[in-house]
Amino acid sequence: MPAVGAVGRVKTAPREPEWFMDSIGVHRPRNVDWRRAAALLYGDWGTSKAYVIGAAFLAATYASLPIILAVCALTGLVGYNYVVVCKQFPDGGGVYSSARLQSRFLAVLGSLLLVADLTVTASLSGWSAMAYFHVPKDHIAAATVGLILFVGAVNYFGPKHTGSVAVWLALPAAVVVVAIILMSLPHLTLDYIQPSHKSFAKNWTAFVGVILALSGVEAIANLTGVMKLDPGTSLDSPMVGQTARKAILTVAVEVVLGTAMLGWAMLSLPPDVELRLLDRWDDMLTVLAEQYGALTFTPALGRLFGLGTAVIVGLLLLSAVNTAVGALIGLLYLLARDGEMPRPFARLNSHGVPWVPLFIATLLPTVVVAFSPDQISLMELYAIGVVGAITVNLGSCAFNKNLKLLWYERAFMTVTFAILFAVEMTLAKTKPNALYFIVCILIAGFALRALAQRHAGLRTITVSREVAAAVAPESIPDFRVNLNPGQSILVAARGITPVLRFALEEARLRKVTLYVLFVKELAVALPGPLDSSERTRWQEDPQAATIMYAMLEQGRQNDVQVIPLYAISENPASSILDLSATLGIDILMLGSPHRNKLVSLLKGNVVTEVARSLPENIQLVIHG
Repeated sequence: MPAVGAVGRVKTAPREPEWFMDSIGVHRPRNVDWRRAAALLYGDWGTSKAYVIGAAFLAATYASLPIILAVCALTGLVGYNYVVVCKQFPDGGGVYSSARLQSRFLAVLGSLLLVADLTVTASLSGWSAMAYFHVPKDHIAAATVGLILFVGAVNYFGPKHTGSVAVWLALPAAVVVVAIILMSLPHLTLDYIQPSHKSFAKNWTAFVGVILALSGVEAIANLTGVMKLDPGTSLDSPMVGQTARKAILTVAVEVVLGTAMLGWAMLSLPPDVELRLLDRWDDMLTVLAEQYGALTFTPALGRLFGLGTAVIVGLLLLSAVNTAVGALIGLLYLLARDGEMPRPFARLNSHGVPWVPLFIATLLPTVVVAFSPDQISLMELYAIGVVGAITVNLGSCAFNKNLKLLWYERAFMTVTFAILFAVEMTLAKTKPNALYFIVCILIAGFALRALAQRHAGLRTITVSREVAAAVAPESIPDFRVNLNPGQSILVAARGITPVLRFALEEARLRKVTLYVLFVKELAVALPGPLDSSERTRWQEDPQAATIMYAMLEQGRQNDVQVIPLYAISENPASSILDLSATLGIDILMLGSPHRNKLVSLLKGNVVTEVARSLPENIQLVIHG
């Protein structure tokens, strides 16, 4: 019997469900507003203050103000460019999506650079968190390894319950930053600031060494597929430019101004505390809180304010570790689903988390921390990955003539691409450890890609442009299921339960179409949309296949049109609601394996959420 098109639903960068477009036109729910998107971005950019100003002071002491201002300017410039990227890619505009329009090789290259970035982000955030928690320096590495292993163990069950921690911690972190700045205002001075190096090469090298706060924009670009639409637009022609602009520019302004003011506050402390600043550069926000708290109130209150600052910033950094690990799992899963990594990478555990990506996402940061003697060595590894990924993204957009960019948008993007390319080349030249690290990631990644393509029976050949256009996926007609105009029933089941028989009986009596939905729960943060001709089908899922084949056969015997639907979702209730509304069904049926379990079923989240949110024009039948 011919297979019916499958529906897939997965998680994105951070924590909201996504629907893949399929043959029956199902869209992802767009329920992430600009405030939530801004909070998620702040989880990365906001933590940058925790070590950027300290790293700048370590590099140039009281001559570091120009370096801090330059990093702030670059952050603002990259933020503006990603506003443009998000406007061009309303269904996900991370480096994989934009670079794939140029070539699959370039998309994989950008993704592997992002793998390196996320690996070091998890390592660096964990190490910095331990520094803010005042773990003894001799034990920071071991504590960080333990933290990463714990985060990996938590992600075995999926990031559903930990994914929103950064959102709740963003506000207190911003309050702490504002409080430090307000207390420092009466004491700000330029008396202690020293002139920078006369050599441009030394200033440039110092600037390159403290670029530690850019990867969050990749997460925001990947979130566009679930952002709320701009007023006046629709799912058929989505636009999220206003939502993305509010989220990115709000955070960019806070980060740029906050980092600049905190840097000035740091340099307004007298030189007699220079040794203390150098010794505690890795928890500089705590030092500023203690110093200005003591100047504003009393030394005791200053120490108390410093303790509170350390806890809040440390917790935000811990959340950043979890976010990076989850994003790394999702990125590897995306590559596997798209055929760029071995297919076993896409196998899920009982909680919907990919086994192999979970292991890799936990192992890589652990290995990096184990071989890093201090936080400075981790900082040297950080920028080469994130700068490379953003460079590939902006370059792919700037030189893509099919994107409808305004002339000044393309000009700004080209200039930013050139600056970041120069930064990337400088990092490769001046930081051999970073170059070695990224080369290892690229070699391992492309070796796995070659292995995946070989096992899939793919070969690389050179053909003419005409032949390539003739066999391109977009040249294949868009097949759609022709649905009957009469009534329809949707039944959702996880096994061969009595509700299936009841649904067949009702469909036969009413002479209507019967949709059979199987929802497989998935708990993984997936960056960007999945654009692949190969997606998991119900025929490949033993549990779903058992149900579907039985229902198709029963439908044939009873003259009932049965249409299988297969969904991969992190929220089954939302999946059922979305399909019910999209397909315009008349009756929704839910069941329980045994009648004595009906009460517990009614208490569950699925039935409760469905009953609460189901439109009035759809009947709900709970069978037990």
